[in-house]
Amino acid sequence: MADAALRLTALAEELLGERLPVRIRAWDGSESGPPGAPVLVIRNRRALRRLLWKPGELGLARAWVAGELDIEGDLYEALDLLAALIWERGADAKDGVHPVRDPKVRAFAKGLLQLAGPWPPPPPPPEEVRRRTGTLHTKRRDKAAISHHYDVGNDFYELVLGPSMVYSCAYWEDGGNLEDAQRDKLDLVCRKLALKEGDRLLDVGCGWGSMAIHAAREYGARVTGVTLSVEQAAFARKRIAEEGLTDRIEIRVQDYRDVRDGPYDAISSIGMAEHVGAVRFREYADDLHALLKPGGRLLNHQIARRPEPDESAYHVDDFIDAYVFPDGELAPVGRTLATLEEAGFEARDVESLREHYALTLRRWVANLEEHWDRAVGMTSPGRARVWRLYMAASALSFEHNKIGVNQILVVRPAEGGASRTPLRARAWTASATG
Repeated sequence: MADAALRLTALAEELLGERLPVRIRAWDGSESGPPGAPVLVIRNRRALRRLLWKPGELGLARAWVAGELDIEGDLYEALDLLAALIWERGADAKDGVHPVRDPKVRAFAKGLLQLAGPWPPPPPPPEEVRRRTGTLHTKRRDKAAISHHYDVGNDFYELVLGPSMVYSCAYWEDGGNLEDAQRDKLDLVCRKLALKEGDRLLDVGCGWGSMAIHAAREYGARVTGVTLSVEQAAFARKRIAEEGLTDRIEIRVQDYRDVRDGPYDAISSIGMAEHVGAVRFREYADDLHALLKPGGRLLNHQIARRPEPDESAYHVDDFIDAYVFPDGELAPVGRTLATLEEAGFEARDVESLREHYALTLRRWVANLEEHWDRAVGMTSPGRARVWRLYMAASALSFEHNKIGVNQILVVRPAEGGASRTPLRARAWTASATG
């Protein structure tokens, strides 16, 4: 008798103390749960063995990446329902998933074990980062982490990001499209930095060269871009040559800690500081301060998390760490700003773009889904599934104010404290070209 879905539903509802809001379809063809709801498809009972071996997010992630778990229906709705039911309840000490000593948890595990099939669990999918050794955020380890995320094929990223090749949140207007919104974001950064003809700009974490090209072409800046990704650098240099800007832009495969040819008039750091890590962030701030001339501006565009009641309890999301951004860390915006001030910068402006990132991620997910077969062919089914899940889940996190993203504009004060900033500094709120 095909009854795996019914048994799983009963086990889950007994554990959680409420009805499941999603439908389950099991490997034996059985289904259970509310009609019309998103369907959690368990294609293979290996998924249960993974969950028993690594309870929680990592076990679920491995099953998802391996294609043993899937969702039919609205992905965002399903993730919302599952997050509220499992992850958010699990973080609440008053209810939800209880410690292993709880009889309900023990009964749930026993029931899964009966359904899971032969032991042991399969190995992790090949897309998972292998165990890392050595000190966190050394140059060598950071280079390997960046390579894992960015050196997966420029064609794949172009399919997801679109022709702009900008891998950070766009700056949207109602009814706008992704390309225009990304152009507007780059222009916003240039205007905040007050770039002008001949200024030296350092673009830290330059990606595929989009910021460098915009600053050089539209503002006449002379740009040095640094990245740890060999594939990004090759793509950026090709684009720059096609634009006829090789005399204005230099792209280096170089760690920001090795840049020693300051001073620069301005520095942009867009979506890069998340890779720096708490143990290195003051060093990052000190290095960029030293590379700026007095009166120079730094624009730090960075994802932020909410503060923890006990900051020592913060840990990186298991799925993100294992499959997306190895060693990546998020900090509260207040901590980031304080560290920049401790390094000698003066804060001039902070702008939240949280809703803009949610819109951007939904557009990237739509691009990926629209070209799914091509994306799989360019990478692997597992890699495409990683990107779809992480981008959709991140969109929801921004929408629900679980995480944010901020542009922090700071200046290195000149002698005597002069900021060289206009009294009405928000001149960038009106387009320089419109």
